[in-house]
Amino acid sequence: MSKRIIVIPDTQVKLGVPMEHLRWAGEYIAELKPDYIVHIGDHWDMPSLSSYDKGKKSFEGRRYKDDISSGNEAMDILLAPIKKEMKRLQRNKKKQWTPRLVYCMGNHEERINRAVEYDAILEDVIGYKDLNLSDWEVYDYLEPVILEGVAFAHYFTSGVMGRPVASARALLTKKMMSCVMGHVQDRDIAFGKRGDGARVTGLFAGIFYQHDENYLGHQGNGSWKGIWTLNEVNNGSFDEMPISIKYLEDKYARQD
Repeated sequence: MSKRIIVIPDTQVKLGVPMEHLRWAGEYIAELKPDYIVHIGDHWDMPSLSSYDKGKKSFEGRRYKDDISSGNEAMDILLAPIKKEMKRLQRNKKKQWTPRLVYCMGNHEERINRAVEYDAILEDVIGYKDLNLSDWEVYDYLEPVILEGVAFAHYFTSGVMGRPVASARALLTKKMMSCVMGHVQDRDIAFGKRGDGARVTGLFAGIFYQHDENYLGHQGNGSWKGIWTLNEVNNGSFDEMPISIKYLEDKYARQD
């Protein structure tokens, strides 16, 4: 029996960024009632632990507690419509809906572990325990999870250096099965067939946030933003449907 999976790519929440799109996604998910909800990682942006601009003027004022509280608040916003619908069905004794929530840790959350690794005094002071993930089935950074024959991870590696694969076509070539990943700014998709004739798909899911990233500059922003519905998921095959952030805004923003 085929299943339906919602994929939420990198949300990269930090202090001061818009969050209402997460409620729009939650409303859409509650309406669609998928079997699985997969967040591909990097929900918490964690700029206070960034090594890229540490020591620069842009780094001033960043705080770990702000990174955590902003991401936790945003997670509550995302899940609120989903939990509300589950309770409504239960209260009205309707057919129950209990989706499997899967979270793949991203490299931005991994900044927490890296900070502890480089400064042991932080052990038991900061950690994944601070993240609002109690509702989710959590997979470690770069640990693939296989759902209905499709592999999900924050990204998939290529070569001995462990760098992210460079394209959706390379994803299929390297992994030889349907794979879905985030990490990369824009979406990309490639198709192939297994030896038994079944279709396989490599999908770069893009990003799901409204703000621009300063480090990308004037020309680097503007990537496609949205979530994905994977319909008819069975034995590694699926029909993909992109759901843009603009579509979600047009449908659900009137409720803000």
